[in-house]
Amino acid sequence: MRTQEKPTWSKSATLPTTSVSFAGTSYLEMLERARALVPTFAARAAACEALRRLPDETERDLHESGLFRMVQPARAGGADLDVGILVDTCAAIARVCPSTAWNLGNLASHHWMLGYYPPEAQDEIWDLSRDTLIATSLAFPAGRGRKVEGGYEISGRWPLSSGVDNSDWNMLAFMVRERDDGPPVDQRFALIHRSQYEIIDNWHAVGLAGTGSKDVATKNLFVPEHRTLTAWAFNGKSHPGSALNPSPLFRLPLLALGPYVLSGVMLGCAQGAYETVVGAARKRNATTTGQPVGASQAVQIKVAEASARIDAAELMMGHVCRHAMDVARADRDPLQEDKLRYRRDAFFSVRLCLEAVDILMGVAGSSGLYLSGSMQRLFRDAHAANAHVMFSTDVQGALFGQHALGMAGPPPLL
Repeated sequence: MRTQEKPTWSKSATLPTTSVSFAGTSYLEMLERARALVPTFAARAAACEALRRLPDETERDLHESGLFRMVQPARAGGADLDVGILVDTCAAIARVCPSTAWNLGNLASHHWMLGYYPPEAQDEIWDLSRDTLIATSLAFPAGRGRKVEGGYEISGRWPLSSGVDNSDWNMLAFMVRERDDGPPVDQRFALIHRSQYEIIDNWHAVGLAGTGSKDVATKNLFVPEHRTLTAWAFNGKSHPGSALNPSPLFRLPLLALGPYVLSGVMLGCAQGAYETVVGAARKRNATTTGQPVGASQAVQIKVAEASARIDAAELMMGHVCRHAMDVARADRDPLQEDKLRYRRDAFFSVRLCLEAVDILMGVAGSSGLYLSGSMQRLFRDAHAANAHVMFSTDVQGALFGQHALGMAGPPPLL
């Protein structure tokens, strides 16, 4: 059997980690912890953008509050909460700093993903530290892999690995081919230590600037079998981690619900924009007429339309998360049509949030342009978040439509 080079184990950010268990922390308590940090993250929002990554102080706050561990298995000291907690906590924080919320959703959700891996991989990481952070890149075509004795040999350059500077590990997606010019025979994730890949500092972005979503690269790297997992293991059926983590959270179709890891960021952008713009409009007079902005019927209608979109989006996101948890608690396999509906409702609810932000930017007028205010950040970050493939109307809408219309095609990875 091929031997594996031992990675150099080290904590990337030299921050204190905690062995405290957050098992038993309630949903409401975790949400209140997120809300309590909002003023702190608001004060750091500009600095987070300038740094182009999650600040060390913010990483520490998220560790100490337990927010990073809200969907970690209880056996590893996590809160093991319902999936909707990702939407609600990210929305609370995204009202003031979408970049911080984006990193929270991503990095917290990778504890959830790790719970599907073989026990050996879980223990290898969590026995060292329950606070270990893991980044990802879901761009399967960016990675090339082939089966070798004892594991896989992979190469690639992966984009958009959010939170990579704060993470000691990465889950990198790759296509498995039997030969270089052959079709893919599997799609897998490889769990790789940061000492085994290069971080490429190319994240200079107009939106979500503070997420540190840099490229990473490696070449001809051997990854042992237990540190890889087929993407089909996330389909809501039995998986290598099922026996270790039997709670309903780990019976969910994780990839079908993947958009809800980040959809709360868009909801928070829209909610923050509403609070900012409507709050200012109550006290602002129009520069051309001198009359109160709120006296305009056109403004009143726009505020109503934005508000309705935000409320509808929140209801849709919440309904999907509750439905998925109900199915898991009943120990039923999720239906394919349900998984496709989860994806459909994700892109549509996110589009409602983007439309609300755009409407509110129109209400804000020139006052929304100043870098000293928060509206410009919420506007930029909402458009950046909307670019994620999980929120693509063309991609996700086509998957649902294909199934609804009975059109033949390859099964989507759900």
